[in-house]
Amino acid sequence: MEFTVQQIAEVLGGTVEGDATLRISSLAKIEEAQAGSLTFLSNAKYEPFLYETGASAVIVSQALALKQAIQPALIRVENPYTAFSQLLEFYAQATRTGKRGVEEPAFIGKSSEIGAGHYRGAFSYIGEQCKLGDNVLVFPHAYVGDRVTIGEGSIIHAGAKIYPDTVIGKFCVIKAGAVIGSDGFGFAPQPDGSYKAIPQIGNVVLEDFVSIGANATVDCATLGSTRVGRGSKIDNLVQLAHNVEIGQNTVIAAQTGIAGSAKVGDQCVLAGQVGLAGHVTLANKTTVTAQSGVGKNVKQEGTILQGSTAFDFKQNQRAQIVFRRLPELEQRVAELEKAKNATEKP
Repeated sequence: MEFTVQQIAEVLGGTVEGDATLRISSLAKIEEAQAGSLTFLSNAKYEPFLYETGASAVIVSQALALKQAIQPALIRVENPYTAFSQLLEFYAQATRTGKRGVEEPAFIGKSSEIGAGHYRGAFSYIGEQCKLGDNVLVFPHAYVGDRVTIGEGSIIHAGAKIYPDTVIGKFCVIKAGAVIGSDGFGFAPQPDGSYKAIPQIGNVVLEDFVSIGANATVDCATLGSTRVGRGSKIDNLVQLAHNVEIGQNTVIAAQTGIAGSAKVGDQCVLAGQVGLAGHVTLANKTTVTAQSGVGKNVKQEGTILQGSTAFDFKQNQRAQIVFRRLPELEQRVAELEKAKNATEKP
């Protein structure tokens, strides 16, 4: 697989200094890199190699000041180590699958477009008016509905279901059995006690580098879009309801459920079996520990929550200490009452 320096910079959200048209076909250590390879510099003790490396491009910090002229193109990012790790993740996924071409039987609508280097597995289905980028892999028994857009390098694993009008960014991974864009859980109570379904006419938008785990579900919006931000990772068996918004680089562990219209900020961590009530908002960098339930907005960035209903982490820890001592405290209270009664007798 080959990419230009510019394409890689766009993936990483970086800027290019030098020839952005150079083609990259491999990743290497900075001291071993050759023409056509990409490397990175994050440790200052390796900086001398920057001026003698044979690499075509090097990922460096935005703050790095050059001490002399260099040959390779530079891709400047906020954190070179993190950016290179991101590329390694994508490279491992792409090379591990190793699939290209079309297996039979496979279906794609006549009005749909698919880029070069793609793979379509046996019994996969791609509907009408779809647009799939270069190097997109669609594995056997995957379903891609009408008017779906999938960015370059994304992988749709076996048995995944992508409903119509879904938008999937670049280098996303949708794992086996995941369902993206099914109807949100919207029902209006009726006077007779029954429920009438509310049509869900929105869609789902997954930004670049999003991962959706096996058998996870992301419901379409009632109106507008259910959205998962760039770089966020959703584990197996997670439920994101209609009109939920997940920020960038947030991680959500298995069996978490997020109710409709909740908003989770950037760089949040939701551990296993967390529950969020509808319309709740979590500030950036919020952490919610396992089996916690959140029913109110969190406004303070960096808050850690624990418990159900969840409240401040430190307060909860103190409460747990008191809770464990309740039998002892109860006995002491009983003894004090007994002593008090004894002194009050005439």
